[in-house]
Amino acid sequence: MDFGFTPEEEAFRGEVLEFLDEFHDVRGYFHRGANTPDSVRRVYRALGDRGWLSLSWPVEFGGAGRSPAYEFILWDEMAYARVARPPMGPGLVAKALMSHGTDEQRARFLTGLRRGRINFCLGYSEPDAGSDLAAVRTRARLDDGGTSRSSEAEYVVDGAKCWTSNAHWSDYIWLLCRTGPKDSRSRGLSVLIVPLDSPGVSVSPIPTLDGGRLNEVRFDGVRVPVANRVGDEDEGWQVVSSALAVERHVQFPPKRLRRDLHDVVAGLETAGVLGDPVVRHRLEELAVRVAEVEALALALLGEVISGEPSAVPAAYHKLAGTVLAQDIARAGLEFGSSEAFVKGTDAEFMWRQSILETIGGGTSEVMRGLIARQEFGLS
Repeated sequence: MDFGFTPEEEAFRGEVLEFLDEFHDVRGYFHRGANTPDSVRRVYRALGDRGWLSLSWPVEFGGAGRSPAYEFILWDEMAYARVARPPMGPGLVAKALMSHGTDEQRARFLTGLRRGRINFCLGYSEPDAGSDLAAVRTRARLDDGGTSRSSEAEYVVDGAKCWTSNAHWSDYIWLLCRTGPKDSRSRGLSVLIVPLDSPGVSVSPIPTLDGGRLNEVRFDGVRVPVANRVGDEDEGWQVVSSALAVERHVQFPPKRLRRDLHDVVAGLETAGVLGDPVVRHRLEELAVRVAEVEALALALLGEVISGEPSAVPAAYHKLAGTVLAQDIARAGLEFGSSEAFVKGTDAEFMWRQSILETIGGGTSEVMRGLIARQEFGLS
């Protein structure tokens, strides 16, 4: 396998680094401190103006038609600079609309997503379902007299989503809800696009360990046109699964780990302990593991580019990377970087934040279960 990038891709990396010089003051990768939704939206709009939110979109949908490698390079460098994470709208949502949306939906949303003017959050997890998306209980029922094939009909949505990132400043929620019988599991789910300013929608904060904010989003008799359903009724599982399959390569950029390690080394240098052989051995071990995660990320990228199934490589990458994020942060605590014990400092924050990485986007336990089932055939 060729792990290198082409000269054209490396030239694009140079363009990204120049772009990042303009936004060095934005620290939107972590939900922390001075980071504000406005600053992150400013970055997304600037990326949209350059056509960088639609790098791998097909040309017929207004994209650049480039390899997913360009997306990987962009978000890898954005992660190292701590500027922003990939937005869900131009990635997962847009690509699902291309595959499963109607012409009217594409006309209504794709331009705004491509330009960074529309923001989506994902309404998947629920208080009683957790990571088991097939157990979703948020209910969407057709209003009396309506049919699922009538664009004039409406769904009435009741239920709640939790741990929803960015719901407090997004325009729409990409809502996975139940349209089939209670026991239908994945066979009875549908995806609806719901404006977050709809009557009956309420958004409440959920404070996180790292001082950031997730959200609970409640739906109380929210009316949603059938025209806002993506795909056929009860086929939401296919919509969600296919969208995730093409976005895995940008969800945990490995350069985030390289930046973590650089920051820990700088803190330990200030503490005057880099000459300790025990410290040096640990840091060398962590550096090797960072390289391993980078190799896993590139292997995953290769699977995405070739169109091969990528669920298992993505699980390996996510599991190894998020566990390593904790171990890097722990080294700063164990070896006496003085600021690691002061609340609000970078080192102390890194430790708290790294714990959340093993939860978001599928817990470590879920990743291990996926690998066990799909790679080793265990039940």
